[in-house]
Amino acid sequence: VTHLMFPILRGGNSTFISSICLKNLIKHLPEQKQLNELSNLKSEYKNLSEPEQFAVVMSSVKKLKPRLNAILFKLQFEEQVSNMKPDILAVSATCEEIQKSRSFSQLLELVLLTGNYMNAGSRNAQAFGFNPCSLCKLKDTKSVDQKITLLHFLVEICEEKYPGVLSFVEDFEHLDKASRVSVENLEKSLKQMERQLKQLEKDLETFPLSEDIHDKFVTKMSISFFSKDQFQKLARMHENMEKLYRNVMEFYAIDLKKVSVEEFLTDLNNFRSMFMQAVKDNMRKKEAEEKQRRAQIAKEKAEKEKLERQQKKKQLLEMKTEGDETGVMDSLLEALQSGAAFRDRRKRATRFKGKYLFSLLVSMQLCHRTVVFLKSTLPDAIPQARTFSKCNFPFPGTS
Repeated sequence: VTHLMFPILRGGNSTFISSICLKNLIKHLPEQKQLNELSNLKSEYKNLSEPEQFAVVMSSVKKLKPRLNAILFKLQFEEQVSNMKPDILAVSATCEEIQKSRSFSQLLELVLLTGNYMNAGSRNAQAFGFNPCSLCKLKDTKSVDQKITLLHFLVEICEEKYPGVLSFVEDFEHLDKASRVSVENLEKSLKQMERQLKQLEKDLETFPLSEDIHDKFVTKMSISFFSKDQFQKLARMHENMEKLYRNVMEFYAIDLKKVSVEEFLTDLNNFRSMFMQAVKDNMRKKEAEEKQRRAQIAKEKAEKEKLERQQKKKQLLEMKTEGDETGVMDSLLEALQSGAAFRDRRKRATRFKGKYLFSLLVSMQLCHRTVVFLKSTLPDAIPQARTFSKCNFPFPGTS
């Protein structure tokens, strides 16, 4: 550690040490009086323990603590610039996006119009504007059946009639990052950096000349760091950011004393997230309704096809029955004319039990009109018909 720290303290090179290590060293650094006492132990250096040897070497460095503070500030400055610059740029870009977004302005107009319509007849009717910080409350207002929120309704209106309004979500590209930035902390950090810079400048001006030709701490620190270019650039960026967010707050009539920039951007980012979620919810709802509609159509189609099949089957059965009845009547007339129907009762019974049993049973239900028809159309077959009518088949009305 001794061989590492000594070149750092003399050359101001912070490449091989971290800010955490420097903080711990400064925290546990002995007082100047104790350092002076330790410097008297140089003659006993070899007999001392390693921590004591380190303290003896450090005591020989003039203005040790200011050197350590200067090196630490150099490390922290670079870290702070790397952290602060993206935050400042994010807030600045977001403020410009809010003011330039036409789609967001149209959305606010739609919200105001909806609010005035809902408040018609009340003391809040015909309002000229509203606080953008209250946009998140749109999700809390629900329909009578509690199935849809006012936010989901507005999203649906935008999708159907004002699709361009939906693009405000894309317009606010840097809002998510900007909502996590503390403008107050940025301002405090910048002021602290300015104070430390002035203190460093003062220390370097009053730094005593070193007799050691290898001690180039003042020269190195002045050349590599004392330039205020980075800080001045950062300060200008911060000043521009302040101007932008003040313009935005004034544009929307928001009192900075009551609502901070962080609160405004956080509320706006929350609303943006709610809006995107509402878009997804509406999309899922439409997909579910479409799926249900297709299922209903498929069900109705299946029922229709089933009914058509049943009707076709019924028609086929009726046609078959009519055809069988006609065939039976033809066969019966032929048998009556030829007298074959009376020659062999056993053969006839066997035949009817076979292929034409069903048709015969159906024809037996034709009632007494069949016999009357036969009498009127076939005079030669009257004796046979009378005989047929006296058989044991149950014709209704047959005497």
